[in-house]
Amino acid sequence: MVDPLNAWWAQQLVLCDWAFEPEPIAVEADAAVSRLAALGIAERGELGWRLIEAFGIKTPEPAALLSALELVALAGAAGWLPEPRVRDWVLRLADEITRDYANLDAWLEALRQARGVEGWVRGDDGFWEACEALSILEHDGEGIAWDFIAEWVARQRKDLTLWPNEPGERAWRLRAAFAPVLAVPAVPGDWLDAGRWLHEFWQIGSREELIQSLLWLAGQGDRQGWDLDAFRLLSEDSAAHREWQEGLAGTERGYGQVMLAFLEKGEPLEWAAWDWLRLIDLAWAGACVGWLDDVEARDFATHGADLIQRRYSDWSALVRAYQRGRSLFEGRDRLDEVKADWQLLLQSSVSPWKGALQELLGHEERDASRQAIAAWRRPARHWVLALASVREPELGTRQGPMTAVSAERRHDALRYLDETLGLHPDEGAGALARYWLPAQAHHLNQLAADAAHDALPRAETPFGRPETADLASLKALRQGSRYAATIHMAEKYAFYLQMAMDSEGFEAAELDDLAEALRGALCRFYPDARRLLDAWAHWEALLPEGEQPPLVAEIRWHLEDPGSPFHWLDWHAVQWNEPGPRPTLSRFTAMALVGPLNSAAWSEPHVESEREAASIREWVDGHYSLHGRAELTEFLDFLLEAGDRQEYQINYAPYTLNAQRLASEIAMLESGDCSEEDRNHLLRLQRVRDNEDGCNELDLTAWDLAQVVDLAIAGRQLGWLDAGAFSAILERAHSLAAAHYGGWEAYAQGLYAGFSFFMGDTPERDGFLAGFRQALVAWLSGAPPLAGPWASLDFPGARPRHWAPMHIDTLPGDTRTLH
Repeated sequence: MVDPLNAWWAQQLVLCDWAFEPEPIAVEADAAVSRLAALGIAERGELGWRLIEAFGIKTPEPAALLSALELVALAGAAGWLPEPRVRDWVLRLADEITRDYANLDAWLEALRQARGVEGWVRGDDGFWEACEALSILEHDGEGIAWDFIAEWVARQRKDLTLWPNEPGERAWRLRAAFAPVLAVPAVPGDWLDAGRWLHEFWQIGSREELIQSLLWLAGQGDRQGWDLDAFRLLSEDSAAHREWQEGLAGTERGYGQVMLAFLEKGEPLEWAAWDWLRLIDLAWAGACVGWLDDVEARDFATHGADLIQRRYSDWSALVRAYQRGRSLFEGRDRLDEVKADWQLLLQSSVSPWKGALQELLGHEERDASRQAIAAWRRPARHWVLALASVREPELGTRQGPMTAVSAERRHDALRYLDETLGLHPDEGAGALARYWLPAQAHHLNQLAADAAHDALPRAETPFGRPETADLASLKALRQGSRYAATIHMAEKYAFYLQMAMDSEGFEAAELDDLAEALRGALCRFYPDARRLLDAWAHWEALLPEGEQPPLVAEIRWHLEDPGSPFHWLDWHAVQWNEPGPRPTLSRFTAMALVGPLNSAAWSEPHVESEREAASIREWVDGHYSLHGRAELTEFLDFLLEAGDRQEYQINYAPYTLNAQRLASEIAMLESGDCSEEDRNHLLRLQRVRDNEDGCNELDLTAWDLAQVVDLAIAGRQLGWLDAGAFSAILERAHSLAAAHYGGWEAYAQGLYAGFSFFMGDTPERDGFLAGFRQALVAWLSGAPPLAGPWASLDFPGARPRHWAPMHIDTLPGDTRTLH
């Protein structure tokens, strides 16, 4: 039985100088490929453009339609199109031709006129003869009559599939922004120079680099920097705009001009399509060179389509966003070229973009791609990369498979660890525990809860009042009461961990374990990316980093961008295991007894490396002449049982009962030459006479306790105290503080009095005392918030006075919070 469509098609191909062949695609494949190449079509993408162009936008040109019939025949013969797709294209062409031309004579006349316009002269080839032959067949009732084929095609024209349309294939229609995808899967012949293009335009030379680039386009791309620039510029005046543009160099100047022009004319500041359409194009290139299998390429393309659908409602919005991005990238406004560049895709009746953008994906293919993208970021190190990339966006290019770190990067990472953290590879990965500060997070959470209930410590202290700005920052913490503060500490830890990874000086397996522990901790306190980023943005605004501008805009960008890696991390903790130990509340309180005598102890001390231990030993020796475990233990016992407070009671307190004897003793020492020891004794007698800083009225035990904790921490770091001995010292100090004082204010007064009384004669004395008073103000008031933890802790043995935070990120042992 004769196939009407093939027979009619074969008749039309005679007009293209083909011999009549009942099966138009029976041409030898090699011959078909050669003929396509002669017609300027070396790849399927170019074939797709030719087919779209054949239909045009309004009334198709007859010569273009005839040429398309030939191209489809050649593509089918070459194996470029599957037979069902070949048939649908021929049906669509036949439908267009038979609807536009009432009969064969009208069709042939239109072709003659078109050839005439092109300069064709009768006799140049066999076209005139072919037209005559077809006309004779038609009038003699031979072959496939025009009326018959028109009616037959009209019955077949529904549900034609011209472009990939199976589940998992429709996302490839978006690749038409660069070249239409006629059929999948991709084959090398689809893009002959894809490898060269990847190397020259993307500097991609391997599968691993390709996947990293794909994930970068999805998660960050060029849009992040542009978005952040636009956000800042929106809040600045024209003078600031000029200053910003003048600070740009080279090719960036064109970018600056386009950005400011967009701002001036109120153009929507949206260009993510530039990244996400290129993501799909890059995935196709990867499939063509064989670096991605069909499923991987499909999942990346579908991910790009998924992100596009979240941001854009229709094709026009997508196109304008892409043109804005292209304009910024090239440094030249391309928006006036939208019509010229995109009208075929937007208006052609056979465009792969003919349907609605929002109907492009089905639920199953979308879900499959989301799982695949999440799988690329499943290793815990992607949490570290994501967190660290907020401070260093370049790290966003390293998502996906691990690749070698450059020698320059390793050097920079080692220098950062040395100069900024004093951390060295010979200390081992365990040394990173010192940067995991759960007690600091507890402190911030507690202050936020107290601020929300107007239960902060009073600003007035025995040593003065905090600065107005510091008090304001403390009261502002009420805004963070709903957000666990873990992220404020954890994001810095993640950056340090990433630097350790980049240095390649630590055991990789140990760093992986720390990354897994970091993920577990954050998953415990934040159920999803939105909660984590929202908390981070709030705490970043409340506690900016010194002179550095806050990262709020960068964090908010990740919160709002659907492609951000944070939304694609694995939010499932394997087990609960933090990167560092979490002290109990009572233990943290005991360590806080050190006060401003040293920096706040926000985490458990651990045995330090020999490099770090050397400086600690030097301090212990220089200040206390202690040289080992036995001497330290003996001295700690002395401080707890007697200490400097006993010396005051024995050698100085009696003078408070006999002012005449005190004056005589002072006069005698002042009248003669004094040794250094006598000079110190004289100074202390004078302080007793003047009751300086309340030394005669205050309990000086706090001075001994602060020294005990300070030395015990040092002893733990040196390995002179094991965990049990350290705990025992802290427990004794905690009990002694509870026995002697009723609160932090009384403790602070005793500490300051002891510090002042026992300080030796030094020209810096006044400066030291002023600095200590200022530190005590901050520790007592909590302003600034990270000065020290007294403001968030109940004093040992005192009645609890703090409000319970609204979340579980607190220290164990807090009976007011459910754990």
